[in-house]
Amino acid sequence: MAQPLRVALLSYRGNPHSGGQGVYTRHLAAQLVELGHSVTVFAGPPYPVVEAGTVLERVPSLNLYRRRFPFWWPWPWQLRTRIDWLEWGLSMTGQFPEARTFSMRVARRLLAGRLGEFDVIHDNQCLGPGLLDLVAAGVPLVSTIHHPITVDRDLELSHGTTRWKLFTLRRWYSFLEGQIEVARQLRHVITVSESSKRDIAAQMGVPVDRMQVVAVGVDHERFRPHPEIARVPGRLLTTASADVPLKGLVPLLEALAKVRTERQDAHLVVIGKHREGSSLPATLRRLGLDGAVQFVSGITDERVVELYAECELAVVPSLYEGFSLPAIEAMASGTPLLATTGGALPEVVGTDGDTARLVPPGDPGALATAIIELLGDPEERDRLAEGGRRRVLDRYTWRATAEGTVEQYLAAVAASTTGVAAR
Repeated sequence: MAQPLRVALLSYRGNPHSGGQGVYTRHLAAQLVELGHSVTVFAGPPYPVVEAGTVLERVPSLNLYRRRFPFWWPWPWQLRTRIDWLEWGLSMTGQFPEARTFSMRVARRLLAGRLGEFDVIHDNQCLGPGLLDLVAAGVPLVSTIHHPITVDRDLELSHGTTRWKLFTLRRWYSFLEGQIEVARQLRHVITVSESSKRDIAAQMGVPVDRMQVVAVGVDHERFRPHPEIARVPGRLLTTASADVPLKGLVPLLEALAKVRTERQDAHLVVIGKHREGSSLPATLRRLGLDGAVQFVSGITDERVVELYAECELAVVPSLYEGFSLPAIEAMASGTPLLATTGGALPEVVGTDGDTARLVPPGDPGALATAIIELLGDPEERDRLAEGGRRRVLDRYTWRATAEGTVEQYLAAVAASTTGVAAR
């Protein structure tokens, strides 16, 4: 093995129970440590879970999005720095400041005499202006961009129904302009699929020759088949941010309503939750799905594993994915998978009918047809489950992710040492 590296891994928010940032940070760091490297995670709230051997340094913020009332008026002593004032001020005008202000706080911390503690800095899609201060200081820096958030913005705007909604969405996503500006200046970018690489180049203007693909992994020892756990007849499972159109939950609910006209036992468990004031309860009532959909959140990894073992079919109904951790978690668990062809999903899950069933995104009829067919064919489900598990073991382990990431670290260190920079 090459000389061990000292890695600073930056994650502006690391919620261990929702979203992929906390999962990526936790497992990548653990595998880097297993490979003999030292890792310090600098994270903003909500803080990630890290494994033994990984050092966690908390980078406190105002953590405005944990507050019940978004327009929060602080006491004077709660705004101690100009960065605090910037975070509060941007949020008060309906903008999203966390990534920007996190980058400024962590850059200030590292530039205060701590750069010598690390050989390389790895940013997990913060893309804030503080990164440019670190680059200017000559620090080898690698940044992961999972997928271009421009896709999220455009899909949400397409679902805006009023002028006010469109205005607030554009204001919220105004942070993207700054992220794109930073991303274009970075020399070493990791992304998670060829699909994301193409989209980042097209939508964010990052040169293709500055990007390398390193696929995300899954804990294949934790997410594994559990034949001792009985499947619940008719149970579907999905992981979805209920209020994010990108994740395709509404088309799945519409499909479930169609399925239940033929299969009254069909029901859905959603790993996720909907925001206060969400339109989702009204959607459930409109579709006659009260009692047929259960939301669970904040659960342990062990319970997630049990949920995969209990369901007859896992569904990833996303309109777009840059990768999809839920897809490979289901496949690793030996759970048959139904997914859409949105974004990188075909690249990740493999051939339709071999390792998963694939349908077009945003098509409730196609989802319903596939669900009915698969619920009625246990042999087909078993065949897909076996193929999916094999594909994960061949391609998507966290060890492989860590090894590929270290290659990019070494390239960044070598470029910094020789003075070579991408144009």
